[in-house]
Order: sequence, then C-alpha cells, then structure tokens
Amino acid sequence: MAAAKPEALPGQLRRGTLEYCVLALLRPGERYALDLVRELGAVDGMVTSEGTIYPLLSRLRRDGLVETAWHESSSGPPRRYYRLTAAGRDRLDQFVGEWIRFRDAVDSLVIPEETK
Repeated sequence: MAAAKPEALPGQLRRGTLEYCVLALLRPGERYALDLVRELGAVDGMVTSEGTIYPLLSRLRRDGLVETAWHESSSGPPRRYYRLTAAGRDRLDQFVGEWIRFRDAVDSLVIPEETK
C-alpha cells in the first residue's frame, strides 16, 4: 500500500469528516446549500465546492439524515433548505463522541510530550 503524499492529507481528512461538518452546521436550524458552501469555505482547511456539497446533501437526504423544504426567494426561484432529522442529530451525536475519543488518541501519539 502506497503512503499518501503530504499534499493529499488535507483532502483525505476532509473527506472523512465533511459529512459531519455539514450535519453540525445544520444543528441550529435549516440552511440553504450555498450558505453551507460559503461557511465551510470560510474555515481554514475546509475548502469545498458546490460540486462536493450538493451530492453529499443528496446522499444525506436519501439516508434520512436531513430533510428539505422549499422556500420562496426574493431574488429568484424557490430555494431548497436542508435541516437535520432526528436520525441526523443522533448520527452527529455519535460522531462527536467518537471524534473526541479518536482525536485524543491521535493527539497522544503524534504530539510530542514537551509541547503539551
């Protein structure tokens, strides 16, 4: 198995966590997909595009983790807004618990003791 090139690491990390970042952004309430793209893009290291987010949102909807509603727009056609379902909230809660445990385990191995 070939080792990942250093420049590929951010993309690999992002792919593994992006779905949960989107679910977390939906935790407070419904959001328009383009708002999600903009907010993710504003976070250092989370660069993403509509071409990534729209298929992800479609999969999350098929999996029952988000639901949608159409809202009229003052600047064009109606917009589809996304919100968490109970199953989506449960999945996010499970991830948060696992993420904390995993992050702490990785930190304990890769961060030198003298920098802690």
